Amino acid sequence: MKYTQLGRTGLKVSRLVLGTMNFGPQTDEPTSHSILDAALDAGLNFVDTANVYGWGENKGRTEEIIGTWFAQGGGRREKTVLATKVYGSMSREGETWPNEDRLSALNIRRAVEASLKRLQTDHIDVYQFHHIDRRTPFEEIWQAVDVLIQQGKILYAGSSNFPGYKIAQANETAARRGMVGLVSEQCLYNLAERRAEMEVIPAAQEYGLGVIPWSPLHGGLLGGVIKKEVEGGRRASGRSADALANSSVRAQVQAYEDLLDKYGLEPGETALAWLLTRPGVTGPIVGPRTAGQLASALRALELELSEEVLAALEEIFPGPGPSPEAFAW
Repeated sequence: MKYTQLGRTGLKVSRLVLGTMNFGPQTDEPTSHSILDAALDAGLNFVDTANVYGWGENKGRTEEIIGTWFAQGGGRREKTVLATKVYGSMSREGETWPNEDRLSALNIRRAVEASLKRLQTDHIDVYQFHHIDRRTPFEEIWQAVDVLIQQGKILYAGSSNFPGYKIAQANETAARRGMVGLVSEQCLYNLAERRAEMEVIPAAQEYGLGVIPWSPLHGGLLGGVIKKEVEGGRRASGRSADALANSSVRAQVQAYEDLLDKYGLEPGETALAWLLTRPGVTGPIVGPRTAGQLASALRALELELSEEVLAALEEIFPGPGPSPEAFAW
């Protein structure tokens, strides 16, 4: 396993992050535990979740699955850098009540306590804001975070889905309070979706945040989706199906798959390996539903893309270019 520092912190994390969103909704508890064990055996020490995972009437279920895994002992919790998130409503359908979502000091306090209970641990290593809260000032958010750090319930704070200016605003506010501020940003970033390069990633680099890309295969679009359709009759669904309905996107994906076929490269592994070459990236989040998918993701760590392949990928999926030149001069 390869490791790196999480942004400007002294925290050492694996260059792949195990995403757990499928644990519960698509992957049962025993299989989830086996995937967690396999990841830890491979040296993957960074596990990401969120309080709302499990979704619908099962919100919190994913954290519970991780908690029962920790409860097995064997150094599982001690070896894991644990990240979870707060923002989404934890109310059940028809039971909506004020202050059960967003980033008020009250909800942050309650959400941390509930996550700790489900996760069966006494602290969260990286506590992430799942979205910006346009109603709550960062002074209030950081006051709540400061209390939790002093109590030993969280160690670091991170963001997810923040625009560049909010990263700047959050960390400038934290600096005025003498706090470390955000140490990571979890954003949508992959070969097919590179808008984060315009403002988010430059802001993260300027303020020393580790970048943790989610959906590195863009909902399966970069995982050989056209080839799977042709060879196995497996049709795309979700985000990848919507994208392939656009003829220009389909042509891009076809060119991508043709290029990788020429070089004997596997699409999903290549998409992950490309992200590992990008400036500022700590490690992409992989969300395996099976042990086989985890094994494929781990192989990406050993894949070194040639300059020729990288140049061809850039031609197929060009980035926006540097900011502000991408939209001005």
